[in-house]
Amino acid sequence: MANFYEEAPPLLQDLKVTIHKTTMVFPSKETEKKSLFLSNIDKVLNFDVETVHFFAANKDFPPQIVTEKFKNALGDALVVYDFLAGRLKLNSETNRLEIDCNAEGAGFVVASSEYKLDQIGDLTYPNPAFEQFVHKSKDFLKPGDEPLCVAQLTSFKCGGFAIGITTSHTTFDGLSFRTFLDNLAALAANKPLAVIPCHDRHLLAARSPPRVSFPHPELIKLGNLPTGLDSGVFEASSEELDFKVFRLTSENIISLKEKAKGNNSATRVTGFNVITAHLWRCKALSGPHDPNRSSTVLYAVDIRSRLNPPLPKSYAGNAVLTAYANAKCEELEKGSFSSLVKIVAEGANRMSDEYARSAIDWGELYTGFPNGEVLVSSWWRLGFEDVEFPWGKPKYCCPVVYHRKDIILLFPSFGGDGGEDGVNIIVALPPKEMEKFQSLFYKFLI
Repeated sequence: MANFYEEAPPLLQDLKVTIHKTTMVFPSKETEKKSLFLSNIDKVLNFDVETVHFFAANKDFPPQIVTEKFKNALGDALVVYDFLAGRLKLNSETNRLEIDCNAEGAGFVVASSEYKLDQIGDLTYPNPAFEQFVHKSKDFLKPGDEPLCVAQLTSFKCGGFAIGITTSHTTFDGLSFRTFLDNLAALAANKPLAVIPCHDRHLLAARSPPRVSFPHPELIKLGNLPTGLDSGVFEASSEELDFKVFRLTSENIISLKEKAKGNNSATRVTGFNVITAHLWRCKALSGPHDPNRSSTVLYAVDIRSRLNPPLPKSYAGNAVLTAYANAKCEELEKGSFSSLVKIVAEGANRMSDEYARSAIDWGELYTGFPNGEVLVSSWWRLGFEDVEFPWGKPKYCCPVVYHRKDIILLFPSFGGDGGEDGVNIIVALPPKEMEKFQSLFYKFLI
């Protein structure tokens, strides 16, 4: 019997990180002082995203050389991405959140760990202690100052190192952050930019007047919150949660695709849709048993190519909207897998130009956020691990894990057991629900 999940290895709680220096990095050339408009998608995402990028030792690039090159590259990047050196502010006239591009800089932290890189455990396993590789305190320059970007470079005893980057989600989505990393790597190598970013966020401004032409059950107004819900799927849970990494190999994914096609072998199904349908079913049925309960899964859809005219691929803000699929638990339990995959596919297909504009206009009229039982957040195809820095590609990249039982994260498996096209799935659930989820995860695979 295949082992589709991995028991938690012993996780180091204290990574013995010492902070040596905290400074600010400023744009390497003078930049224009201005305000950057934030779209209704950007302004909902007013929270930080923390990623850690691990690198093996490279004799040509010891940590002190990398520190200098990375810091200089960041200074150059703050010229191209001038908003990243700015600060969030509320415009008193429009009452909108925007970025004051004031060149106040990004944070930069130099640290070291007493461990070697191969001593801190399996990098692919979500260790909450990896938060020690990103800098939490943002007011290290002056009280109350909150940079939109803070980078921490932590060296290990072996010469390897971790680069932890904290950015406000208002600045980038996954795709534009990948482009930012490509550009940072190019600047570190003294090469031209990989991509010239497009900064015109008015491309995703609401229409005037706003026109909400579709119902949007995937969005909930702040005034209509059910009791006990105050921040939706983005809210961290105070419950005791078990973490597990579930693995799907490329063979597992092919098998799910075949099951989804049923008798119609000509049907095109995507890996993401079959994985999402599989996880949705397991998550919905791991809770209290109620066949009539309605369950909604949310997942991000990149709208760059779906708009008319399409957004530039180099669009540097947030260009993802939340698609949804909804079904009764009875259908999730007893319905065919192909019908569930079809419902998930319909959610993404629904995201036309008019639907996306309607969702953006909804954000102009109401204050609210995505609303569903579970959000599947995919880092699977973003390719952070393919970014070629002068000192090499990362051994592994991951976000710092958090206690959010309503978000399931997908990651590339980085070879190993999952194969190159496999996926690692991080799930956090209360112990009893996790037990049920685990059993269903295996049951629905056969």
